[in-house]
Amino acid sequence: MDFPASGTTEKLTTTEQWRALFSAFSHIILVANSDQVSVKALEAEYPRTALFVFFNKVYKVLDEQFSGRSLLISRAQPRGANIVYRQEVADVVKLFAPQAFLGIMNIRLAASERLNTSSDYLGTPTGHLDLTGFCADFYPQDKVPTSGFAIALWLVDQALPAEIVLAGFSAKRSEKWRVVAVHDWTFEQVFLRLFARVGKLTMHGGITTNSYTSLASRFPELPAAEISSTIAEVLSSRLSQTDAQVDKLISLTNVLRSIDELLRRLKPKFPRKTKA
Repeated sequence: MDFPASGTTEKLTTTEQWRALFSAFSHIILVANSDQVSVKALEAEYPRTALFVFFNKVYKVLDEQFSGRSLLISRAQPRGANIVYRQEVADVVKLFAPQAFLGIMNIRLAASERLNTSSDYLGTPTGHLDLTGFCADFYPQDKVPTSGFAIALWLVDQALPAEIVLAGFSAKRSEKWRVVAVHDWTFEQVFLRLFARVGKLTMHGGITTNSYTSLASRFPELPAAEISSTIAEVLSSRLSQTDAQVDKLISLTNVLRSIDELLRRLKPKFPRKTKA
C-alpha cells in the first residue's frame, strides 16, 4: 500500500483530493483533545496503516513528539485559526515527527471564518476544506459544530474504505480542560452514538449499553414513542432544575467574576515568543 508522503496536504482544496488522501489508510483515528485519551495506547492498538488526526491545540494530549502518520486539523475563526493568532503554531507543529506528518487541514464551517495560508503556519504544508453550511440544515441554529463532529460526519459521507474511529469524544468536563458552551455537546453525542450504533463509525472503547432500551420490554403495552417522550420529559425537567441552580451560582459569583475581569484587564500583555 502506498501512503501519502509527509507534507502532502499542500494546496489540497477539493473534496476529491482530500478523499484520495484519506482513502490510502486502513483506519482514520480522530483524536479529541481530552484527558480521556491515551495516545500511546492508541498508537499501540492500531496498525501502522492508520492515520491519526489531531485538532488544534494538540499539546492537550501530546507531551512528546508523535511518530505515527498524522494530520492536524486547524479550525478557522473570524480572526483566523486560534493557534495562529495566539502564536502557538511552532509549539503545536513540533509535536509531530516531520517524516510522518502530512501537514495541516485548515477547515471552516461558516463564511465568517477566515482561512489561513501556509505562511501563517510558519511554512507548514497546508490544505483547505471549505465546509461552509455543511451542518446548517440539522445542527441547532444557536450553536456551532465542533471541528471533530464536523469532520467525523464529513468522513462518513465520503464512504471511505477506512474504518473511522473516534477517540476521546466524550464531551466530559475535567479539572484540566473545559467544554465550550458555544457547541451543542448533547446533540453531537446523540448524533455520533447513533452513527456508531448503525456501524458508520466506531467509538474507541465502545459505547455503553443503553439501559433505556430495556424499558420497552417492561412496558409492552406502551408504544416506543410514548416511552421516548417520557424519557425526554424527565430529562427536560432535570435540565431545567440544573439551570436554576446554575443561575444561583452565577449570581453568587458575580463579585468574584468582576474582580477577576478587573485583574485580567490590569495584567500587562507580553507577546509570546516563538521557539526556534
